Amino acid sequence: MTWEIVIGLEIHTQLSTTSKMFSGASTQFGAAPNAQACAVDIALPGVLPVANRGAVERAIRFGLAVNGNSTDNISRRSVFARKNYFYPDLPKGYQISQFELPIIKGGTITIVLKDTQKTIHLTRAHLEEDAGKSLHEDFHGMSGIDLNRAGTPLLEIVSEPDMRSSEEAVAYAKAVHSLVRWIDICDGNMQEGSFRCDANVSVRRPGAPLGTRREIKNLNSFRFLQQAIEYEAKWQIETLQGGGIVHQSTVLFDPDRGETRAMRSKEDAHDYRYFPDPDLLPLDVSGELLARLIVGMPELQQARRERFIDQYVMTPYEATLLTASRETADYYEAVVAELAKRIDLYRVAGRVIPSDERSLAANGVQRDVAQVHVQLTTNWTIGEIASALSRDGLDIAFARVGPEQLAGLLLRVVDGTISGKIAKVVFDAMWKGEAVSADELIEKKGLKQISDSGTLEAIVDQVIAANPKSVEEYRSGKDKAFNALVGRAMKATRGKGNPAQINEILRKKLAG
Repeated sequence: MTWEIVIGLEIHTQLSTTSKMFSGASTQFGAAPNAQACAVDIALPGVLPVANRGAVERAIRFGLAVNGNSTDNISRRSVFARKNYFYPDLPKGYQISQFELPIIKGGTITIVLKDTQKTIHLTRAHLEEDAGKSLHEDFHGMSGIDLNRAGTPLLEIVSEPDMRSSEEAVAYAKAVHSLVRWIDICDGNMQEGSFRCDANVSVRRPGAPLGTRREIKNLNSFRFLQQAIEYEAKWQIETLQGGGIVHQSTVLFDPDRGETRAMRSKEDAHDYRYFPDPDLLPLDVSGELLARLIVGMPELQQARRERFIDQYVMTPYEATLLTASRETADYYEAVVAELAKRIDLYRVAGRVIPSDERSLAANGVQRDVAQVHVQLTTNWTIGEIASALSRDGLDIAFARVGPEQLAGLLLRVVDGTISGKIAKVVFDAMWKGEAVSADELIEKKGLKQISDSGTLEAIVDQVIAANPKSVEEYRSGKDKAFNALVGRAMKATRGKGNPAQINEILRKKLAG
């Protein structure tokens, strides 16, 4: 009999404010230990916290994003509470958080797995302050405490236990990571701790009640998240099959050993003795604030993905890649717009745009010439651009070939100046900074495609005469022989021959 894995995630996103949740201290990363811990952060007697308006606005923007810009899931009145526990890096002896009345209730996130989609429901998203950090290195056997992070504003996003595999959990975490960056409320830097996951994992027989969960704390990479869940689920299954008992507890993941280990028994809500913070008034959200934030919301990721599928006639997979970040989507549409503008200028000037004017069929939709050019942009953005960025460890905001440059290069493929193969050579040179424009490189390196029909016919005639065996094999039904002849013709032109023309000329002559 099989086992079912049940997973829920608690994601801590550091909000992109310049000051802390309840004080004016800086949130900048990398300062010397305790250099950014003010009197409020370290809880000196007599200090009073004041809620950060920017953090509240960012939380509301998230609530709008996970509910289709509806305000139904945004609490017009929420309350800050004290979560009491004692740990060396928690100077007050309690954490200011939200419990019974969080700022966001409900919402959904859609994840994409291959060709399937799944909706993950959110329980809540609440505001809270971060704790400090315990340092265990270079202290001659002692530990140090850095309170720079103490008071940093967090939005904790809690999902329902809707996920059934590590793959779904990672897809969900990536979707949330992409969303908080998309709406510009968190930089998503996992190395700096701006985005961290806690995974609640349990196992059960299909259809049985939920099993006992164990919480894996502070996972700061998607790879570790997947490895930790898989190990934990395997451990729980083996424990239960061996007659053991899984106790509710908090565990840590050791990436070096690839295993989880218990840290402490897991507390329940009553163990934290939550009560409303007497130093903070309830948080009231006005209709005026909601209206202003709604107007300022960008086109949401899911909406833009759906628009891309419809407007640019692309697959859901292509649309998912192109909307992985707002910057990628903006880059893509900038290339499409620039390429369309340049093609229109060509037509006004009476220039011919050959570019596979024969309609191409994809997904059952006949695409006209403009759509063929859009598909070219799609292929290059998720192909060469994505590959170059990944190879050099760059974000698309720092792409070494900008939208206008890429559009200029693709135009030369569209108008037949160069082939797709040569375009890749030009792109690599542009990426390395050898020239600003494709035209400059094409001219300097003599890469113009040979499209003169007379020249190409003469080359094809020579190839046919020099390869009688391949000609005979093709005419006897062996298609591979045709490809070999095309290859020899391209070699004779040093890769500069127009491949579409060579194909057409060769077929006519072999049919004659």
